[in-house]
Amino acid sequence: MTNLHNSYGQEAPRLGIGLLQCLVLGLFCLFFLRLWYLQIHLGPVFTEKSRNNQLRTEYLFAPRGFLRDRHGALLAVNEPAFALGLIREDCDDIPATLSKVSEFTGIPLDRLKDIYARNKPKVKTFEPLLLVPDLTFETIAKVEGAAVRWPGMEIISRTRRKYNYGHLLSHVLGYVAEANEGEMQADPTLSLGDQVGKQGLENRLDERLRGAKGKRLIEVDVTGRRLSEVLQGEPKPGEEIFLSIDLGLQQLGHKMLEGNAGAVVVMDPDSGEIHALVSEPSYDSNMFTTGLSSGQWAELRDNPMHPLQNRATQSVYPPGSVFKLAIAAAGLEMGIDPKETVQCSGELALGSHVFRCWKRGGHGTVNFQRALVESCDVYFYKLGMRLGVDRMSTFAKAGGFGVPTGINLPHEKGGIIASKEWKLKRFGVRWTKGEDLNMAIGQGYTVVSPLQVARFISALINGGKVLRPQLVRGAKPEVQANLPLTPEHAALIKKAMVATVEEPGGTCRRALTPGVTVGAKTGTAQ
Repeated sequence: MTNLHNSYGQEAPRLGIGLLQCLVLGLFCLFFLRLWYLQIHLGPVFTEKSRNNQLRTEYLFAPRGFLRDRHGALLAVNEPAFALGLIREDCDDIPATLSKVSEFTGIPLDRLKDIYARNKPKVKTFEPLLLVPDLTFETIAKVEGAAVRWPGMEIISRTRRKYNYGHLLSHVLGYVAEANEGEMQADPTLSLGDQVGKQGLENRLDERLRGAKGKRLIEVDVTGRRLSEVLQGEPKPGEEIFLSIDLGLQQLGHKMLEGNAGAVVVMDPDSGEIHALVSEPSYDSNMFTTGLSSGQWAELRDNPMHPLQNRATQSVYPPGSVFKLAIAAAGLEMGIDPKETVQCSGELALGSHVFRCWKRGGHGTVNFQRALVESCDVYFYKLGMRLGVDRMSTFAKAGGFGVPTGINLPHEKGGIIASKEWKLKRFGVRWTKGEDLNMAIGQGYTVVSPLQVARFISALINGGKVLRPQLVRGAKPEVQANLPLTPEHAALIKKAMVATVEEPGGTCRRALTPGVTVGAKTGTAQ
């Protein structure tokens, strides 16, 4: 008997069909939600990305603003220059191309490889990677002549800073050079190859001089090649700035110091404007715009005369007898009688030590004016003993000594105006009476900058206003402090300064100029 199974009367389980339908429905819902998320929720984001794939933004670099002297003479300008870039997308053999660039330019191959490796992550394959920032016309001709055999090398037109008086104003203007990694990270507007101020006013006024970049939209294909361009904004040139510097006075100061180390500062006592600021020896700012070789940099850095140092603001010295002007002012405010006399025999004994006057044999009987006119050390030794270090220190600091002047130049030094507390903290020993005498003639621990001296003398002349030195023409005068000196006492000091030039025995007789009233004070220090 055969047992046959009849399946026609059986039905599929209803639970399985419902489960399958739910799974299919859930899958379609998942697809729908994902589609909604991408098309609706993230639609604007992807639209912007798509637009960016089609249109790219390129920034146009603005010409740097000119710098002029107070009368309009051009000090810093721009000139056309050419750089060499490498477009990797067009280059078949990068190592061989770098070797060829080394042959054309004379730059060591290892250095070019280092530049290439350092800048490669910052530049797209279809954009020029800057290899050589400045090319000679001879090198340009070689590159252009080899363009067919060596594709990928591209001449880039750009501007280069030029200083019309390279050595003359290097410590005032400073220089520009290519922005480094730290500067680009600190300022998002900077990009590879940008020139920024590194020293001097180029550094401090960099944002004003740099201007604002322009922008253009470039339509590209899927590989990034340009199809068309649309200018969206013209570059805005940097600001043209007139400095307070008088080129003629600057040249005169340079000529007077030529061959010697020193500084010259000419300051308008009423406005604080600096008409000349000379530091010698100096360097040529143009050396930095074209790129220094390691040998050139070593020569500047290791020069025993330190040409990179601005002696007017970055060097501090014992002021010597020039400091007697501050001590004299402090004495008058303390109440000394300017008619009171002191007998100068050429020396003053203090304990077992003898402090000598610069004039062997002494100055004889001197009062306040004659002590300044003849720069009598013994008079100021005794005045320093009466004042004491803390009175002298307080007055000197009120006159602007011991702190930076605030001039718009980097790395300014403040100098030292000592006090009892300062010495105890610095050396762990007490102040001595003999140090009062040294301080009174501008020696010992006292060190100041030439610019501080110019600012103090300006305050004597202008009625006691300690002004911030200004390097931009027309800048608003900025009073930083007021000299604690009455007009009558200031007049006594100015009268003595004029007598130092005009009267017999004055230490500044060489400055006597017929038809011109000149006041001065000499100073030497060891």
